[in-house]
Amino acid sequence: MPPSHNLVVLHPAPLERLVIPAALDGHAGTNRATAGHAQLAAANDLEAIRAWLARFADKQTTFDSYRKEAERLLLWSLVQLGKPLSSLTHEDCLRYQRFLADPQPAATWIANAGEGGGRKHPRGDARWRPFHGPLSPASIRQAMVILNVLFSWLVQAGYLAGNPLALSRQRTRKATPRITRYLEPGLWQEVKDFIASMPQETGRERAHYHRVRWLFTLLYLGGLRIAEAGGNTMGQFFVRRDADGTMRWWLTVHGKGDRERLVPATRELMTELSRYRQFLGMTALPSPNETTPLVLPIGSTAGSTTEADRTKIEGPSHRPLTRAALHTIVKDVFAGAAGRLRERGEAFAARADLLEQASAHWLRHSAGSHMADNQVDLRLVRDNLGHASLTTTSLYLHVDDDRRHHETDEKHRINW
Repeated sequence: MPPSHNLVVLHPAPLERLVIPAALDGHAGTNRATAGHAQLAAANDLEAIRAWLARFADKQTTFDSYRKEAERLLLWSLVQLGKPLSSLTHEDCLRYQRFLADPQPAATWIANAGEGGGRKHPRGDARWRPFHGPLSPASIRQAMVILNVLFSWLVQAGYLAGNPLALSRQRTRKATPRITRYLEPGLWQEVKDFIASMPQETGRERAHYHRVRWLFTLLYLGGLRIAEAGGNTMGQFFVRRDADGTMRWWLTVHGKGDRERLVPATRELMTELSRYRQFLGMTALPSPNETTPLVLPIGSTAGSTTEADRTKIEGPSHRPLTRAALHTIVKDVFAGAAGRLRERGEAFAARADLLEQASAHWLRHSAGSHMADNQVDLRLVRDNLGHASLTTTSLYLHVDDDRRHHETDEKHRINW
């Protein structure tokens, strides 16, 4: 259906650069609340969305996820329907849900659509688009959950009269067969073999190899989320003596929901940390309160073939890699391992397809699954990964830290 207004917004643009004509800004949306006292000073839809997002400003990952979904819906409403977000109906929301599975026209909505999509551009880049391809069923469900939170809050704040998504009944469905989001040991070995085969002819190639090996060690042995790998520092490693007098290393991780947990730094993990740091020309072990990020960018002189300047770190402040950059590194490794599998013939195509779908979070699931397979107590697995409980309703069970470290060290190995 063509837009019903003469739009100024001809192409999707990020929220911070969006200019909406008065006829579409929502100040007179058909779903605007008319009775009662509004608790928001927002006069239009964009201001209302910004007020909602401001609640998550101190949680960058949540903020980025929520902004993405609100931004996509607002742009779709303006560009595709030619109506304000505050005029959307239940039927519109159902149409949007179908749109997420196939954003068309692709040139309008998908970055690098002509090249198969997938590439991200900075928000200030003219090539920026709100999508990188069709959303999976799981991603669509997550998007609708977030939008339901948005609409519910706007109703509660007295900005909207009703929630157009509230009419959707979320029934519990029987589990359908789906790909398990973890790497079974054989497939995990393929990934490690690919990393071991990475080229190391130039300084930059060697720096990239060592960084990849350390990143995968950290994500797998530590069970870290990708945001945790980017948001914590080497100074958070510390050593303490256990009840038997054994010195054990730990990593304090500041994670999801501002929670803090202690991750056992096993002998393998500390060996790989020392290997990575020494390659970078640093001391083998970190100092207390050291601000060096867990994973470092490759310096501009890393392409040099001399050993002296092969891996100089960018800037004196040890600038960390972004979550997106870490995610790209992991995805590139999975894609490379998948390519090697495909070279072996059609019999390996299904395993290659699975690897191409993998992400950094699969390493976290793999770590948990492999620990459980190796008979690590599930309570220890829970504490290592920072889960609140064994199930959403179970009571928290205290586990002795020394035993947790010992079992993790003995039974959870990467075996490069």
